[in-house]
Amino acid sequence: MLPSMPRPDRERFLAEPRVGVLGVADSRGGDRAPLIVPVWYDYEPGGEVVVQTDRESIKARLLRAAGRFSLCVQDEGRPYRYVSVEGPITAIEDPVDPAVREALTQRYLDPEEARAYLVATEAQLKNDILFRMRPQHWRSADFAAFAADFAESGAETGGDAG
Repeated sequence: MLPSMPRPDRERFLAEPRVGVLGVADSRGGDRAPLIVPVWYDYEPGGEVVVQTDRESIKARLLRAAGRFSLCVQDEGRPYRYVSVEGPITAIEDPVDPAVREALTQRYLDPEEARAYLVATEAQLKNDILFRMRPQHWRSADFAAFAADFAESGAETGGDAG
């Protein structure tokens, strides 16, 4: 069984600025696997996951068709941790409020880079829409306790087995 995070920890983890991996069912036919793409996102504990994309993109079309999506974020540093959420789309905002667009950009870039990015992509961002998702199902793992137990048992037995 995975060492899961308590609710406050997993919500704080999801609220940290990480690149998320969005997954959505691919309804284009055939034997396609779900579409899985990296995204910038926003989240505040107790709130909704927010993602922005071009209104005509494959991602936007699939999100509209599915009506729900998954998002997974991770910390690859030791000890490994991740949080995955899945739930229904609760709102689609078109157009994106410029303040929301700016806040999302500033979440990932320092102020000077954010300003330059917003100016450089102004025309492109006019085509963007926002999807809001209420997390309904959570999965998480935090191997910190496992790593501590492993380190302690290694210390008790004299370290390495070789």
